[in-house]
Amino acid sequence: MTEPLFLAPLEAPEVGKAVSLTGQEGHHAAAVRRIKTGEVVWISDGNGTAVRGPVSATDKGSITITIAEVLREPARAVRYVAVQALPKGDRAELAVEMLTELGVDEIVPWQSTRSVVRWSPERTERGLTRWRTSAREAAKQSRRFRVPTVAMPMTTAELALRIEQTALTVVLHEVAQTKLADLELPTAGEVMFIVGPEGGLTDEEVATFTNAGAKAALIADAVLRTSTAGVVALAQLQALVARG
Repeated sequence: MTEPLFLAPLEAPEVGKAVSLTGQEGHHAAAVRRIKTGEVVWISDGNGTAVRGPVSATDKGSITITIAEVLREPARAVRYVAVQALPKGDRAELAVEMLTELGVDEIVPWQSTRSVVRWSPERTERGLTRWRTSAREAAKQSRRFRVPTVAMPMTTAELALRIEQTALTVVLHEVAQTKLADLELPTAGEVMFIVGPEGGLTDEEVATFTNAGAKAALIADAVLRTSTAGVVALAQLQALVARG
């Protein structure tokens, strides 16, 4: 059985020390997962550090482990940012889950022109909560030591300003003439990729982004769903950058 991972703050963890998991995560471990003494679990701070060890004590709302290992995931030279147009239904959570599993660093919700879903001020908080919960749960399921940041939603104009600060921004576009593999990819800095909605990007959006310095690129010979396109792009980018 896969050893479960839980999320909690870690302060100067050392082998041999005890760490208690309390609060909602502790309740989930003790009452829902029914973790027992002697089982081995992981606890991560969500920022790249994790500990692993056997459970030494349990009660109704917490578990305590004795640290056997301290693991740290070094920060990568390239930071990947996915800009996700708001999809309908459960495709938003699906996109967040898969991007997290692949190791994205940040996810930015984007209210594109053709997005069917509209986040009013009242819906924004609920939407962000769902996305952030999906990111946390996916990080735990895939044993990622880093939980990606889910940023506040950005407008097209705000994204254009951010493009200027990146090492590379790629606009995923089904009619682009350049393949992603043909772009010159940076070996350090922020790489951002923009995923349009099911209805596609408008010409005005593409022009705004490319005028700000983004590159339009093709990632497949078919039109991908908005919940799939970002995952395909991230996988390709990681493989291409690693290959050098």
